[in-house]
Amino acid sequence: MATLVFGMNVSLDGYVDHDRFAPSPALFEHFIEQAQGQAGSLYGRKLYEIMAYWDQDRPEWDAPERAFAKAWRRMPKWVASRGTPALGPNATLLGPDLAAGVRALKASVEGEIELGGPDLAASLAPLGLIDLYRLYVHPVVLGGGNRYFHTALPRLRLVASDPMPGDVIRLSYAPA
Repeated sequence: MATLVFGMNVSLDGYVDHDRFAPSPALFEHFIEQAQGQAGSLYGRKLYEIMAYWDQDRPEWDAPERAFAKAWRRMPKWVASRGTPALGPNATLLGPDLAAGVRALKASVEGEIELGGPDLAASLAPLGLIDLYRLYVHPVVLGGGNRYFHTALPRLRLVASDPMPGDVIRLSYAPA
């Protein structure tokens, strides 16, 4: 059975915004290794369309960017959407019943599935489908934007806290 992990870079005040801060090169290396070991990724339509950037090689990429793209392309991706977005290679649209689709996905896959995006996480959290919350807390304050947590959650328990490159702390929480 798969473990569904909602993990993102987050500011000290709880916001996510890939345009306003990014991981250091050393932390990006960590994300490459993580992607190489994941069983797949589950995205909402908006984040999938952003991540589809990695489907096409870019001449300006350096070796780490090429390595991340290779890892991202090889893993299966599942997209939750009410519409019918254009999907790239190795991507599948989940059916209209999100909860049933995610339960079936977790039952049929072994390993860790990355859950991308706070909007999708807000839909799955009240259903108890997220197994682990992994916050990469960066030393920045954004003062507004898209929140990591969109909804109240049941009590969480800290299972790990790890220093990461770039003055980042990785906090891992499981439902209590």
